[in-house]
Amino acid sequence: MNYIIKNRMFFVIVVLGVLASCTKDMTKLNENPKVATTVQGEMLFSNAEKAFVDAMTTPNVNSGIFELITQYWAETTYPQESQYDLGNRNIPLNWWNTLYRDVIMDFDRSISLMREQASDPALLESDKIAYQNKIAIAKIFRAYAFSSVVNTFGDVPYTEALLGAENLTPVYDKQADVYNALLDTISTAIGEMDVSGESFGSADLVYGGDVSLWYKAANSILLKLAINIADVDQAKAKSLVEAAAKNVISGNEENATFAYTETPPNVNPIWTNLVQSGRNDFVIASTIIDTMLNHDDPRLPLYFTSVSNTYKGGTPGAGNSFSSFSHASAASLAPDFPAQVISYSEVALLLSEAAARNMNVGGTAEAWYDKGVTASIEQWGGSSADASDYLSDPANKFDEANWKKSIGVQAWIAYYTRGFDSWVAQRRLDYPQLEAPPSAISVYPVRYTYPATEPNLNKANYDAASSSIGGDEVGTKLFWDKF
Repeated sequence: MNYIIKNRMFFVIVVLGVLASCTKDMTKLNENPKVATTVQGEMLFSNAEKAFVDAMTTPNVNSGIFELITQYWAETTYPQESQYDLGNRNIPLNWWNTLYRDVIMDFDRSISLMREQASDPALLESDKIAYQNKIAIAKIFRAYAFSSVVNTFGDVPYTEALLGAENLTPVYDKQADVYNALLDTISTAIGEMDVSGESFGSADLVYGGDVSLWYKAANSILLKLAINIADVDQAKAKSLVEAAAKNVISGNEENATFAYTETPPNVNPIWTNLVQSGRNDFVIASTIIDTMLNHDDPRLPLYFTSVSNTYKGGTPGAGNSFSSFSHASAASLAPDFPAQVISYSEVALLLSEAAARNMNVGGTAEAWYDKGVTASIEQWGGSSADASDYLSDPANKFDEANWKKSIGVQAWIAYYTRGFDSWVAQRRLDYPQLEAPPSAISVYPVRYTYPATEPNLNKANYDAASSSIGGDEVGTKLFWDKF
């Protein structure tokens, strides 16, 4: 009997001991000791930087179909996106989510974290300056990304955006109000930068933390956004453009370039979608090839492959035979093909436009035009002699009487592989005069419609925004698109 009792007591003690040890360790079962529990603001900045460039670069038909809208490319088997079918793949929703969730949210969170990090009283003065520069650069990038949302949709959530579960039904702010707030943010952030200090170092995937180059890029971004409101607020555009023009990018060597790598996952999304996918979904559109042929453009072999010793484009909005038409060049299909955040060629063409609008930017419209065209040709591997010959052709000379056409067509050519930026410029300048193909299900789109989820999940605010902009249609012009 005593033996049985003793053994039972021993069993109870063992069980209690096991239960106690299980209770103690149970809370650690979901912890991974090899994974960091906190994140640095710099890491989120790097992630947002890449996410933004990927979004602007990808030709993925589920979100960014701007190469098709601007008729750089045409499709083969499935031409729905070239026909402006935005709903079949929930394109507006995917683009909206990518920019808000993957880009702007990470930039915003990186700023909050870096502010916390900068509050450490033990920081050296040089470290405080570095954080000041980091935060300023992140604010500029966040504003740049936000401008892409406005330039796509019009009225969008801004003051109540990024609150997550705190507010699942944010109001839509007036597009002009958001745009002006972004311009103010960038202007203020430029004033907060100290070019004598450090910043991100290798965590910055564009300039490696070079603040002097970021200062020029920031002014170039301000120039780019400010010129966009020239038709609705000439005075403010002029003031901002003239201030920014003194400190912009001044050569291709200063381009804000994102350097992709040769191996995944940090490869150019063009390669991912056109090469790695093993699909033959795209050919070059006749719209751009015919234009460049008419201009005897030296960038043709740099942009495209030839077919039977010539360049031949497919029909936008139609199903095209992949083997019958020109394709993207080998250079642009390389996994490490660099992406441009902002470049000297576009800056020079923006300054040409500013000069044509009687803004004082330190040069004539024609001189800046020539510099912009030359920079584009040289950026793609052409020579200065190629550029000189091109500009000596009467078909390519700057036409002061029709400067919007001259600049618009050359900006469109120079923006190849940068469909979104091209779409913005084309809507502002109205050149080239792109038309919807006969097979299109709508007019030429000058905006994306709001995500299809918004009328269900945020109906009151969606209805107000739709009414405010003049109707949730692809043909509804944004506030700055006056002509």
